[in-house]
Amino acid sequence: MTASVAEVRGGDEILLAFARALRAAGVPVTQDRAQGFLAAASVLDVADERGTWVAGRSTLCGSPDDLDRFDAVFEAFFNARDGLPRARQVPSVTPSQSQLPETDAIGEGGVEDDLESIHARAAETEVLRHRDVGSLSASEKQRLAGMFATLHPRPPLRRTARHQRWHRGQLDASRTLRSSLRQMGEPTRISWRRRGRKPRRVVLLVDVSGSMSDYADSLLRLAHRLTVALRVQGGVVETFTVGTRLTHLTRAMRLRDPERALVAAGETVPDWSGGTRLGETLRIFSDRWGQRGMARGSVVVVFSDGWERGDPALLAEQVQRLHRVAHRVVWVNPHRGKAGYEAVQQGVLAVLPHVDDFVAGHSLATYAELTEVISRA
Repeated sequence: MTASVAEVRGGDEILLAFARALRAAGVPVTQDRAQGFLAAASVLDVADERGTWVAGRSTLCGSPDDLDRFDAVFEAFFNARDGLPRARQVPSVTPSQSQLPETDAIGEGGVEDDLESIHARAAETEVLRHRDVGSLSASEKQRLAGMFATLHPRPPLRRTARHQRWHRGQLDASRTLRSSLRQMGEPTRISWRRRGRKPRRVVLLVDVSGSMSDYADSLLRLAHRLTVALRVQGGVVETFTVGTRLTHLTRAMRLRDPERALVAAGETVPDWSGGTRLGETLRIFSDRWGQRGMARGSVVVVFSDGWERGDPALLAEQVQRLHRVAHRVVWVNPHRGKAGYEAVQQGVLAVLPHVDDFVAGHSLATYAELTEVISRA
């Protein structure tokens, strides 16, 4: 990059714009990594293209999978010849007219080809629904992101103290008597009632540690879909990320646009791709939120592979503590549905006696099954 870049616009502003573009491409760029990138670029000279490239790869990439995306975004964002972001060339399109086929025959009119194309796309979509999201390419993840709208979750319901009219159930003597009095004591139609129904709160705890980095984007998209869909139906969804810290993400997840919601989440979570201290973070959640009522009577869903760096006994104790106050505890493991998987991790073995459901969570199809587990809780 040339020195004229800093003269036209601030160098830090351009580097932060590049970091945002990298985050939009699927690389988990956190605030800490972005600040480290600025510091490294200032030491290596912002006008040095090679130095900026080395500083970015060293500070913004958290795994080998991020390197290819980084190189592609760097090449697309910075012009290697003049150092400025490239302007997209819009080719001029000359409108043309084409004649419709004169025949309606299936073989010549293209109808059969269209049907085959539709069937092929439907088959590709169905295959993508069952693919492991951790093994998808950037383009496949982009296609999968649009498929989350096909999930239609329903809120779990609980009975309330109040009754409501119903076509069967318990005899509603008061309503039946009032109806008879309105007809001067003549026999009338019998009224029935049942206990009312109210949506239960759903609490999502998403592990964003390094071992879950391949699934974090999809899990947050699932959390956003649950938050938006259940809120329309009167439900409440609270979302937290767990890793080395506990972060409350509900406000970001309530944004209607999923892309804006994920960007807001990326700017809020400070410990992307860090370590895993589930026991300590769950204890903080129970002390600060759970015991005060957020987890009481709720459906608590934990998304984690169970790789625990802390004491597994503490993790077991905190999950048991959650189980005592929650209506149901669901543990979602991205490796659960894979062939040959065995629950051998110490964290998983510690929590299994204290969870109600241990389900898979590695594909869109398993996410659809999870929504059914939650709605039936």
